[in-house]
Amino acid sequence: MLFDSHMHTQVSADSDMSATDALARAAALNLGVVFTEHFDYGFANEDGEFSFDPAAYMSGYKNFRGSSCRLGVEVGLRPCARDANENFLRQADFDFVIGSIHLVDGVDIYLPEFFAGKDKPTAWRKYFQQMADEAAVADFDALGHIDYICRTAPYVDPEIDYAAFADEIDAVLKIVVERGKVLELNTRRFVDEKAVLELVPVYEKYRALGGRFVTLGSDAHTVAAVGKFFDRAVEFTRELNLTPVTFCERSMKIF
Repeated sequence: MLFDSHMHTQVSADSDMSATDALARAAALNLGVVFTEHFDYGFANEDGEFSFDPAAYMSGYKNFRGSSCRLGVEVGLRPCARDANENFLRQADFDFVIGSIHLVDGVDIYLPEFFAGKDKPTAWRKYFQQMADEAAVADFDALGHIDYICRTAPYVDPEIDYAAFADEIDAVLKIVVERGKVLELNTRRFVDEKAVLELVPVYEKYRALGGRFVTLGSDAHTVAAVGKFFDRAVEFTRELNLTPVTFCERSMKIF
Protein backbone atom coordinates (compact mmCIF):
# COMPACT_ATOMS: atom_id res chain seq x y z
CA MET A 1 0.00 0.00 0.00
CA LEU A 2 1.26 3.46 -0.93
CA PHE A 3 1.40 5.92 1.97
CA ASP A 4 0.76 9.63 2.14
CA SER A 5 3.47 10.32 4.70
CA HIS A 6 2.88 14.01 5.36
CA MET A 7 -0.40 15.48 6.59
CA HIS A 8 -1.76 17.59 9.44
CA THR A 9 -4.93 17.15 11.46
CA GLN A 10 -6.53 19.18 14.24
CA VAL A 11 -3.49 18.54 16.45
CA SER A 12 -1.61 21.04 14.25
CA ALA A 13 -2.36 24.71 14.79
CA ASP A 14 -2.92 25.39 11.10
CA SER A 15 -5.31 22.51 10.33
CA ASP A 16 -8.94 21.74 11.12
CA MET A 17 -8.96 18.35 9.39
CA SER A 18 -10.16 15.48 11.57
CA ALA A 19 -8.24 12.23 11.66
CA THR A 20 -11.35 10.24 10.79
CA ASP A 21 -12.05 12.35 7.72
CA ALA A 22 -8.41 12.07 6.58
CA LEU A 23 -8.48 8.29 7.01
CA ALA A 24 -11.75 7.97 5.12
CA ARG A 25 -10.38 9.97 2.21
CA ALA A 26 -7.15 7.97 2.18
CA ALA A 27 -9.08 4.67 2.24
CA ALA A 28 -11.10 5.82 -0.76
CA LEU A 29 -7.81 6.40 -2.57
CA ASN A 30 -6.33 3.10 -1.33
CA LEU A 31 -3.63 4.96 0.57
CA GLY A 32 -2.12 4.52 3.99
CA VAL A 33 -1.42 7.65 6.02
CA VAL A 34 1.15 9.05 8.39
CA PHE A 35 -0.06 11.94 10.51
CA THR A 36 2.84 14.37 10.91
CA GLU A 37 1.71 17.09 13.29
CA HIS A 38 3.67 20.31 13.60
CA PHE A 39 6.26 20.86 16.30
CA ASP A 40 8.18 24.06 15.65
CA TYR A 41 9.82 25.15 18.87
CA GLY A 42 8.96 28.69 19.92
CA PHE A 43 7.02 29.40 16.72
CA ALA A 44 3.50 30.79 16.72
CA ASN A 45 1.49 32.81 14.23
CA GLU A 46 -2.13 33.81 13.76
CA ASP A 47 -3.07 30.12 13.69
CA GLY A 48 -1.59 29.50 17.12
CA GLU A 49 1.45 27.79 18.59
CA PHE A 50 3.07 25.06 16.53
CA SER A 51 3.38 22.61 19.39
CA PHE A 52 1.39 19.82 21.02
CA ASP A 53 1.55 17.37 23.89
CA PRO A 54 3.17 14.24 22.44
CA ALA A 55 1.77 11.92 25.12
CA ALA A 56 -1.77 13.23 24.62
CA TYR A 57 -1.37 12.89 20.85
CA MET A 58 -0.24 9.29 21.03
CA SER A 59 -2.96 8.41 23.52
CA GLY A 60 -5.73 10.20 21.64
CA TYR A 61 -4.76 8.68 18.28
CA LYS A 62 -3.76 5.20 19.47
CA ASN A 63 -6.92 3.59 18.11
CA PHE A 64 -6.12 4.88 14.63
CA ARG A 65 -2.63 3.45 14.66
CA GLY A 66 -2.21 0.27 12.68
CA SER A 67 -1.11 -1.21 9.38
CA SER A 68 -2.52 1.68 7.36
CA CYS A 69 -2.03 4.54 9.83
CA ARG A 70 1.18 5.68 11.50
CA LEU A 71 1.77 8.53 13.94
CA GLY A 72 4.56 10.96 13.20
CA VAL A 73 5.69 14.53 13.63
CA GLU A 74 7.13 17.32 11.50
CA VAL A 75 9.81 19.16 13.45
CA GLY A 76 11.08 22.58 12.49
CA LEU A 77 14.86 22.58 12.10
CA ARG A 78 16.83 25.59 13.32
CA PRO A 79 19.77 26.09 15.66
CA CYS A 80 17.80 27.33 18.65
CA ALA A 81 15.47 24.30 18.46
CA ARG A 82 18.04 21.51 18.55
CA ASP A 83 17.77 20.66 22.24
CA ALA A 84 14.00 21.18 22.30
CA ASN A 85 13.52 18.89 19.31
CA GLU A 86 15.60 16.13 20.89
CA ASN A 87 13.65 16.42 24.13
CA PHE A 88 10.32 16.39 22.29
CA LEU A 89 11.17 13.26 20.30
CA ARG A 90 12.14 11.39 23.46
CA GLN A 91 8.63 11.83 24.83
CA ALA A 92 6.81 9.52 22.41
CA ASP A 93 7.40 6.49 20.19
CA PHE A 94 6.79 8.25 16.90
CA ASP A 95 6.71 6.16 13.74
CA PHE A 96 8.20 8.85 11.54
CA VAL A 97 9.94 12.21 11.84
CA ILE A 98 10.08 14.80 9.07
CA GLY A 99 12.70 17.52 9.47
CA SER A 100 11.74 20.78 7.78
CA ILE A 101 12.90 24.37 7.46
CA HIS A 102 10.08 26.86 8.11
CA LEU A 103 12.00 29.75 9.65
CA VAL A 104 15.36 31.24 8.70
CA ASP A 105 17.08 33.77 10.94
CA GLY A 106 14.02 33.48 13.16
CA VAL A 107 11.65 34.71 10.43
CA ASP A 108 8.80 32.70 8.90
CA ILE A 109 9.82 32.16 5.28
CA TYR A 110 6.17 31.87 4.26
CA LEU A 111 5.77 35.61 4.92
CA PRO A 112 6.88 38.65 2.87
CA GLU A 113 8.99 39.85 5.80
CA PHE A 114 11.59 37.17 5.15
CA PHE A 115 12.14 38.26 1.56
CA ALA A 116 12.12 42.01 2.21
CA GLY A 117 15.45 43.55 1.24
CA LYS A 118 16.85 40.26 -0.08
CA ASP A 119 17.50 39.25 -3.65
CA LYS A 120 16.91 35.63 -4.58
CA PRO A 121 20.54 34.47 -4.21
CA THR A 122 20.70 35.86 -0.69
CA ALA A 123 17.42 34.27 0.37
CA TRP A 124 18.16 30.91 -1.26
CA ARG A 125 21.68 30.64 0.18
CA LYS A 126 20.50 31.44 3.69
CA TYR A 127 17.79 28.80 3.35
CA PHE A 128 20.01 26.04 2.02
CA GLN A 129 22.85 26.85 4.43
CA GLN A 130 20.53 26.44 7.40
CA MET A 131 19.10 23.28 5.85
CA ALA A 132 22.58 21.78 5.48
CA ASP A 133 23.65 22.82 8.98
CA GLU A 134 20.57 21.32 10.61
CA ALA A 135 20.38 18.21 8.42
CA ALA A 136 23.92 17.39 9.56
CA VAL A 137 22.97 17.12 13.23
CA ALA A 138 19.20 16.75 13.61
CA ASP A 139 17.25 13.60 14.41
CA PHE A 140 14.86 12.99 11.51
CA ASP A 141 13.95 10.31 8.98
CA ALA A 142 13.03 12.37 5.91
CA LEU A 143 14.01 15.90 4.94
CA GLY A 144 10.79 17.73 4.17
CA HIS A 145 9.77 19.78 1.14
CA ILE A 146 13.14 20.96 -0.14
CA ASP A 147 11.34 23.56 -2.29
CA TYR A 148 9.28 25.03 0.57
CA ILE A 149 10.87 28.45 0.10
CA CYS A 150 9.41 28.62 -3.41
CA ARG A 151 5.79 28.62 -2.22
CA THR A 152 5.50 32.34 -1.55
CA ALA A 153 8.75 33.74 -2.96
CA PRO A 154 8.07 37.12 -4.62
CA TYR A 155 10.69 36.86 -7.36
CA VAL A 156 10.03 36.77 -11.09
CA ASP A 157 11.35 33.21 -11.03
CA PRO A 158 10.39 31.69 -7.65
CA GLU A 159 11.52 28.16 -8.52
CA ILE A 160 14.30 26.20 -6.86
CA ASP A 161 16.70 26.69 -9.82
CA TYR A 162 19.15 23.85 -9.33
CA ALA A 163 21.54 25.15 -12.00
CA ALA A 164 22.09 28.41 -10.11
CA PHE A 165 22.30 26.90 -6.62
CA ALA A 166 23.81 23.48 -7.31
CA ASP A 167 26.60 23.86 -4.75
CA GLU A 168 24.22 24.76 -1.94
CA ILE A 169 21.67 22.08 -2.86
CA ASP A 170 24.33 19.41 -3.36
CA ALA A 171 25.66 20.09 0.13
CA VAL A 172 22.21 19.27 1.52
CA LEU A 173 21.76 16.18 -0.62
CA LYS A 174 25.17 14.79 0.31
CA ILE A 175 24.37 15.09 4.01
CA VAL A 176 21.02 13.35 3.57
CA VAL A 177 22.63 10.46 1.71
CA GLU A 178 25.68 10.17 3.95
CA ARG A 179 23.53 10.05 7.08
CA GLY A 180 21.24 7.38 5.64
CA LYS A 181 18.21 9.68 5.63
CA VAL A 182 15.73 10.06 2.79
CA LEU A 183 14.33 12.97 0.82
CA GLU A 184 10.65 13.73 0.79
CA LEU A 185 8.85 14.29 -2.50
CA ASN A 186 6.22 16.80 -1.46
CA THR A 187 3.30 17.08 -3.89
CA ARG A 188 1.96 20.39 -2.61
CA ARG A 189 3.33 22.26 -5.65
CA PHE A 190 2.65 19.55 -8.23
CA VAL A 191 -0.25 21.65 -9.46
CA ASP A 192 2.42 23.66 -11.32
CA GLU A 193 4.18 21.73 -14.07
CA LYS A 194 7.12 24.12 -14.04
CA ALA A 195 7.60 23.45 -10.32
CA VAL A 196 7.71 19.72 -11.04
CA LEU A 197 10.20 20.14 -13.87
CA GLU A 198 12.45 22.27 -11.66
CA LEU A 199 12.59 19.43 -9.12
CA VAL A 200 13.86 16.91 -11.66
CA PRO A 201 17.57 17.88 -11.55
CA VAL A 202 17.45 18.01 -7.74
CA TYR A 203 16.20 14.44 -7.46
CA GLU A 204 18.44 13.29 -10.30
CA LYS A 205 21.42 14.55 -8.32
CA TYR A 206 20.08 12.90 -5.16
CA ARG A 207 19.97 9.62 -7.11
CA ALA A 208 23.46 10.15 -8.52
CA LEU A 209 24.83 10.72 -5.02
CA GLY A 210 23.38 7.41 -3.86
CA GLY A 211 19.89 8.35 -2.74
CA ARG A 212 17.46 5.57 -3.55
CA PHE A 213 14.35 6.26 -1.53
CA VAL A 214 11.77 9.01 -1.09
CA THR A 215 8.70 9.46 1.03
CA LEU A 216 5.62 10.87 -0.69
CA GLY A 217 3.70 13.58 1.12
CA SER A 218 0.74 15.71 0.15
CA ASP A 219 1.26 18.08 3.10
CA ALA A 220 -2.52 17.98 3.40
CA HIS A 221 -4.26 20.31 5.82
CA THR A 222 -7.66 19.61 4.28
CA VAL A 223 -9.45 16.44 3.24
CA ALA A 224 -9.39 17.41 -0.44
CA ALA A 225 -5.59 17.57 -0.40
CA VAL A 226 -5.00 14.03 0.95
CA GLY A 227 -3.13 12.03 -1.67
CA LYS A 228 -3.34 14.88 -4.18
CA PHE A 229 -1.14 14.48 -7.27
CA PHE A 230 0.11 11.09 -6.10
CA ASP A 231 -0.32 9.58 -9.57
CA ARG A 232 2.09 12.19 -10.91
CA ALA A 233 4.45 11.69 -7.99
CA VAL A 234 4.63 7.94 -8.56
CA GLU A 235 5.36 8.60 -12.23
CA PHE A 236 8.10 11.04 -11.16
CA THR A 237 9.77 8.40 -8.98
CA ARG A 238 9.64 5.80 -11.73
CA GLU A 239 11.18 8.16 -14.25
CA LEU A 240 14.06 8.90 -11.86
CA ASN A 241 14.47 5.33 -10.62
CA LEU A 242 13.59 6.21 -7.03
CA THR A 243 11.62 3.99 -4.66
CA PRO A 244 8.73 5.34 -2.54
CA VAL A 245 8.91 4.30 1.11
CA THR A 246 7.24 5.02 4.41
CA PHE A 247 8.28 4.51 8.03
CA CYS A 248 6.97 2.49 10.95
CA GLU A 249 8.58 2.71 14.39
CA ARG A 250 11.33 4.84 12.78
CA SER A 251 12.22 1.99 10.39
CA MET A 252 11.91 2.35 6.63
CA LYS A 253 9.29 0.23 4.89
CA ILE A 254 9.33 -0.30 1.12
CA PHE A 255 5.97 -0.62 -0.57
